[in-house]
Amino acid sequence: MMKVKSGDLDKLGLLYERHKKKLFGFFYNLGNNPSVSEDLVQNVFVRVLKYRKSYSGDGSFAAWMFRMARNVNYDYHKAMAKQSISLGMSPDDMKVGAEDHLNDGYENEGNKVLLQKALSLLPDEKREMLVLSKYRELKFSEIAKIVGCTEGAAKVRVHRALKDLRAIFLQLEVA
Repeated sequence: MMKVKSGDLDKLGLLYERHKKKLFGFFYNLGNNPSVSEDLVQNVFVRVLKYRKSYSGDGSFAAWMFRMARNVNYDYHKAMAKQSISLGMSPDDMKVGAEDHLNDGYENEGNKVLLQKALSLLPDEKREMLVLSKYRELKFSEIAKIVGCTEGAAKVRVHRALKDLRAIFLQLEVA
């Protein structure tokens, strides 16, 4: 990233190839469908290019990139909420059609489906913490930088999110 910052823009393609799958998984696990997730990955790299001068190199590139990805996801959902208000639709109505049915055949394994359902029922903040820690396997120090809290607070938030996920999963399993 330091080379991109100094003007070697060809290296941005290398960064894209290294991180596109991680970002896609991040967006997809936050509840976006595949086509939206792909668009959001592109938006992250547009912002990486636009804000390359702001990268200091102090922390990890992944933490800086995921913080940007988090902002891109927030901006997307904020724009969708505004659009749905202007169309006379509620945000809940918008989510109904956003589900991806392409992978339904692969995800019919019992616990995996229940886990995805439980994850989707978590509040966005808790789902985001779990995606960053368990799916993206980021360190708590990196998560803390991304969400703007201390490392201890990140650990507590992940622990609470896991506790809530477990409770939801068990309720779904019984039902």
